[in-house]
Amino acid sequence: MPTARMTLSPDAVVGTVRRELFGGFVEHLGRHVYDGIYEPGHESADAEGFREDVIELVKELGVSTIRYPGGNFVSGFRWEDSVGPRDERPRRLDLAWHSTETNEVGLHEFSHWLEKVGSDLMLAVNLGTRGTLEAIDLLEYCNLPGGTEISERRIRNGRGEPFDVRVWCLGNEMDGPWQLGHRSAEDYGKLASRTAKGMRQLDPGIRLVACGSSSAHMPTFGEWERVVLTHTYDDIDLISCHAYYEEHDGDLGSFLASAVDMDGFIETVVATADHVRAVRGSDKQIDISFDEWNVWYLSRFENVDKIEGIDNWPVAPRLLEDVYSVKDAVVFGNLMISLLKHADRVASASLAQLVNVIAPIMTEPGGPAWRQTTFFPFSITSRLAKGVALKVDVSVPTYETTRYGAVPLVDAVATHDANSAESAVFLVNRSTTDAVVVAVDVSALGASEVRESHTLADTDLDAANTLENPERVAPHVNESVRLADGLLTVTLPPVSWTALALA
Repeated sequence: MPTARMTLSPDAVVGTVRRELFGGFVEHLGRHVYDGIYEPGHESADAEGFREDVIELVKELGVSTIRYPGGNFVSGFRWEDSVGPRDERPRRLDLAWHSTETNEVGLHEFSHWLEKVGSDLMLAVNLGTRGTLEAIDLLEYCNLPGGTEISERRIRNGRGEPFDVRVWCLGNEMDGPWQLGHRSAEDYGKLASRTAKGMRQLDPGIRLVACGSSSAHMPTFGEWERVVLTHTYDDIDLISCHAYYEEHDGDLGSFLASAVDMDGFIETVVATADHVRAVRGSDKQIDISFDEWNVWYLSRFENVDKIEGIDNWPVAPRLLEDVYSVKDAVVFGNLMISLLKHADRVASASLAQLVNVIAPIMTEPGGPAWRQTTFFPFSITSRLAKGVALKVDVSVPTYETTRYGAVPLVDAVATHDANSAESAVFLVNRSTTDAVVVAVDVSALGASEVRESHTLADTDLDAANTLENPERVAPHVNESVRLADGLLTVTLPPVSWTALALA
């Protein structure tokens, strides 16, 4: 049986664990909004038509800031369509997902939903088919108390107090040829800079996110960031990263090592941002908003679910409704470990998405809502990770992968909160055949008690939670955990994710 050793020290600080790391993403896509968070005819619907069973699951998930309304959707979106009397809102074609948007749920309604789930709003502006003026108008609508035509329009629409949105995304995936309004890094950088300057003239206190690469495997990756930041460095606060992972051609070993790719993605963007900083002689640091990440079987969408036809524009079609397995959840949990391992530079992150669409929460119209396998690593990590992230050097054997070469069998990160003297350790075992015994020296943390242990594993790696069997997969208490004389030991089953809470 392979073994792993590590030592935890409260002095080995990576960075503060910011609550914004546990953000989410809601896009007007498929059944995310309609039949997802919003279903007026459902027995659990509240007075505004929002499903209360979904609200409770989102609260349990523990999401902080939620990015909205897209995504690819935003690049064809007229924000004015989503405000005002519902019966006067236009139906529009959504070219991104080949659907019809009814605008029944808009900015006001979604903000009410955010209040119910206890999350903050991160708003994306359309820099694909629109520009600087429309972005400033939306900011004025959201954040100006009153006294102008646009701000008074918000008041007439039922919102007296400003929405006071603090974080804004300057477009979405503008490096992608699939994006409405796609343009070069040079052209996007100039537009983002102009828009940021204009928005700050109205509200200097907002935080702005420029579009980085939509994948580390884009042909423009790295150079895109350099050019965009050369134009926008003084105007923005964050640059985005987007990454999705799936198992290709049965290559489970590489899939389980997906976090290696995320680590490299983050570190390359950080290096590029710091290069631009050095060239400019700036004392300002640009951090990362990893505002789209998940396991997503994109190949299924391209080959099966894609909607086409000039006369075929459905409302809320079933799109991107991936069913997540145990192995997907283990990879997902490892991606969260990567985000925590880079807490010094990843200032925020948004799980894409929340309900029905590549989501940890699923619903059936008129029926139940349930947790997918990926729900558990997110909800547990969001609850236990606090204080600071600690650097963990794992001494463990490696295994060979097709995509990434030699990769450690075990990946791990820890957090420590000095105020409460509570710590947490998060681990994955990537071995498909062997359990791994892990020994962790926690004496420097003063830990004397294991308050919680959670392991997600199953002999059937394809096991999933479905409408027919919604509780097939769930974490279990890891009975192997021992803590004595400052040494924590635990056995990690093959292909597993584990979280331990210490006091």
